[in-house]
Amino acid sequence: MEPVLIVLVVLVVVAFIALIKTIQVIPQASAAIVERFGRYTRTLNAGLNIVVPFIDRVRNRIDLREQVVPFPPQPVITQDNLVVNIDTVIYYQVTDPRAATYEVASYIQAIEQLTVTTLRNIIGSMDLESTLTSREVINAGLRGVLDEATGKWGIRVNRVELKAIEPPTSIQDSMEKQMRADRDKRAAILTAEGQRQAQILKAEGEKQADVLRAEGEAQAAVLRADGEAAAIRTVFEAIHDGDADQKLLAYQYLQTLPELAKGDSNKLWIIPSEVGDALKGLGGAFTGLAGNGGGANGGAVAAPSVPKGAPATQVPIDPAAGPRPVDTDKGAARPRVEPTREYPKIDPE
Repeated sequence: MEPVLIVLVVLVVVAFIALIKTIQVIPQASAAIVERFGRYTRTLNAGLNIVVPFIDRVRNRIDLREQVVPFPPQPVITQDNLVVNIDTVIYYQVTDPRAATYEVASYIQAIEQLTVTTLRNIIGSMDLESTLTSREVINAGLRGVLDEATGKWGIRVNRVELKAIEPPTSIQDSMEKQMRADRDKRAAILTAEGQRQAQILKAEGEKQADVLRAEGEAQAAVLRADGEAAAIRTVFEAIHDGDADQKLLAYQYLQTLPELAKGDSNKLWIIPSEVGDALKGLGGAFTGLAGNGGGANGGAVAAPSVPKGAPATQVPIDPAAGPRPVDTDKGAARPRVEPTREYPKIDPE
């Protein structure tokens, strides 16, 4: 019984192993290469697959998803003989598992070496400044060369990115100094532009303020002149409406003379020539008053005419003596009025 039991156990184990080798489960986005007696037979896709145990062999399982492979920094010489270290990142995807298995021994290593050689060819035709500012051009050139070379390997290169470009330390120091100088220059330019704009705005504001101030003063002057004109017009109309005679106007003229002498800065007072006419008119008024009090017919008595250039005579003032003495300076008869003289009151009746 024991040998039979052993044989049964061996058969069960062999059947279990054969069952395991027969059923192959391939995950999603993966593929498997099947060889029969060392020769490619077929490619297993995702899902449940059946193979012949001990005859078919699954050689390789390949991930069909997009892969990201970073490569270490590679020293590259530019056109101006500067050594820069460039880090690259490759995004690729396996499109043909059979070609990726049999056309190249290690497609990862092949892609890396192809990237390094292509990168050296592209950077070798560019100077340092172009290298630092032409990442898109370098990426496009790398992608075109890699995609064409890896197509027969069953691999598609989707993107190539330059992760870092590191120039030598001395060049980095020079670039930092240059950038600092450029930034200081831009800052000085911006400061000057700001000051210029501020001065322009200040000047425009002062100009507008002066213009508005001048317009306000002009309008105020116009309004003031209009007010004075209206006041003069009102006074003129009131004088004409009141039918004022020459005597009243002469009296008003004499009242305004003290206004001319007002002020601390007046050292010399020049009497206008019209004062004589005003005094003559005012003297005529007082002569009329005296004539009404001493004449025979109660009328005004004219002052005697005095030749031009004759000296002035002063006579004691007597109410009953008739006309008052006159001053014949400048050829005009002007009454000499004593401030202490009392004139007789005339009854209007």
